[in-house]
Formats: sequence, structure tokens, C-alpha cells
Amino acid sequence: MTEKLAKPIAAREHARAMAGSVAEAMPILPPVADDLSDGVMQDDLLWEETIAAGGYAIRRFNRGARLRLIDLQGDGCASFQIFNAEMPTERLSVADTVKVQWNAYLGAGKLLLSDMGRVLMSFLEDDAGTHDCFCGTSNEKRSAQKYGQGEQPPRYFLNGRDRLLLGVGKHGLGRKDVHPCVNLFKGARIEDDGAITPQIGPFEPGRRVTLRAEMDLLIVIANCPHVLDPRDAWTVTPLRATAWRGPVTPVDDPIRNSTPESLRAYLNAEDYYRR
Repeated sequence: MTEKLAKPIAAREHARAMAGSVAEAMPILPPVADDLSDGVMQDDLLWEETIAAGGYAIRRFNRGARLRLIDLQGDGCASFQIFNAEMPTERLSVADTVKVQWNAYLGAGKLLLSDMGRVLMSFLEDDAGTHDCFCGTSNEKRSAQKYGQGEQPPRYFLNGRDRLLLGVGKHGLGRKDVHPCVNLFKGARIEDDGAITPQIGPFEPGRRVTLRAEMDLLIVIANCPHVLDPRDAWTVTPLRATAWRGPVTPVDDPIRNSTPESLRAYLNAEDYYRR
């Protein structure tokens, strides 16, 4: 009996000895960051995590929260999906985001809109300038065709769609809920003849995007190679995510009032909370 117990006891001791170990990609609890914006206190922090190459993250935010993403090494790709946290049948609509704003290229002052005409998030800051509303994310079949030969172990299973599926599954959602996404930090331009020109990089390290939650949201991020990445090798680098509390957008906010379409999207969201 003693011999049988030895192995589980040794396993327990080994596991306990790992307490306090820090990996490159993991949430920091409680969250701590030394590069917060002016006026943001440590007590306001909600989230601090490095999302590994091939990793994913899912988080819930209340209205007014700020989310900053940093492309740490210049080769990250944040495939980004958003749900209304209270009613996840409402989610990011890439088509409405493009159509309503008369613009297919995201950046500071732009909005991410739901399929019900409400603003989900707004871009407060963006020094990347390369984002993608056209291509969606990678999947296992395409990744296997591109990366599944000759690599040991194969990494084609580290694809955007499956990572997003792992994220939404933690909140009771499934394959039908993995909808078209936007890609942050990797861009795509549409040429005059309709051809898609990917903007893959690698870019300068440290580019960042800051977004504001305009509703209570569930956000899923997958960090896998862009679906049009022309490189033969499976290549992506870590992202850093930091979030903090912030005030709900006021009625005189310049982004809210920047265009008639933006104002309507905000009014639709504000009406949702008028209960």
C-alpha cells in the first residue's frame, strides 16, 4: 500500500513545488502593469495577460472598460470576436461594421458594430494601422494543407477557428457561434481590381490598439497566423492584453458624435440599457 501511495504523493509534492512559477503566457493575478495611461490606477486593472503564439483568451467586460492590445514582437495576429454578454445571440457583425461606417478599414475613431445596429466597441487609439475586416481566420483544413507537411509535431491544429471555439465553449457556446471576425495587427487591402493584398509584416514591435467597451461584452481573442500569411513556416508571436475600468461614454464624446451613423449606433446601445 505504501508503494502505491508513493507516486501520487510525489506528484502532489511536485505540483505544490511549482506554486509561484511564472510562464511567459499566463494571466497575472492580481493584475499588475507598470505602463498604464495617466489617471489609471492599479486598483482599476481588470486583466493583464500575455496571449501566447497559438493561444487564445476570453474575457467579460462591463460598459466603459478599456482594452489595450500590444503586438509585443511585431508578428501577432488578434482574431477578434465580440458578444453581448447578456444576450450572446447579438454579436459582432463585420458586414455592418463596414457598411454602416462606409469604410472597411479600422483605426482610431472607428466602431465595431453588432448585428442589431448597436456599437459594441470603439477604437480610442491605434498606432498599428494594419487591420483586416475581409479575410476571417484560419481553420484546420487550410492550416493542415499549408503547415501539416514535414513539421514535427504538426502545428496546423493551432488555427484561429479552433481557438475561438475553445474560447466560446467555456461560456456554453458552440460552432454555430464562431462568426466572422476582425483581425487586428495583420491587415488586408482591396485593390482597384478587387484583389486582396495582405499586410502581414513582420512589423515594428510594440504597436498597440486601445478599445473601449460600449456594452457589457464577452470578448474572444485567438492569436494564430493570418489566413493569407504567405510564409511557409507557421509564424506568429505573443500579444499582450491589459484592461482597466473606465467611465461609460458621455453624450459629448467626439467619437460618439463624429458621424450620424456613429451617433445612431450609440443611441441604439444606450436605448438597450434604458430599462
